[in-house]
Amino acid sequence: QVQLVESGGGLVQAGGSLRLSCSASGRTFSTYTMAWFRQAPGKEREFVGEISWSGSSTDYVDSVKGRFTISRDNAKNTVYLQMNSLKPEDTAVYYCAVRIRGKYPYWGQGTQVTVSS
Repeated sequence: QVQLVESGGGLVQAGGSLRLSCSASGRTFSTYTMAWFRQAPGKEREFVGEISWSGSSTDYVDSVKGRFTISRDNAKNTVYLQMNSLKPEDTAVYYCAVRIRGKYPYWGQGTQVTVSS
């Protein structure tokens, strides 16, 4: 079992920055790829990006490339989502998840990010 807790969300003006954190407890965090998703009102949950267990590899959805950066600190069992140049369309609830064999069995409760224009 893995427990995930996101934090760092809030209200920010367009062009601003936020850093989200996802703290994990339970099973061995450092062995898993970690992912970030988001869900805007009335829309389906969307993959934002992910980071390999070592942190050496990342992948992002095209809409956030060059603006968002995922990193991790395995010693702290924490993964981060640095969001720069935020746009109103980035407004959503952001979730972190553990990827295990291509599936996402563990999710956090989400943190709200609101970007005002």
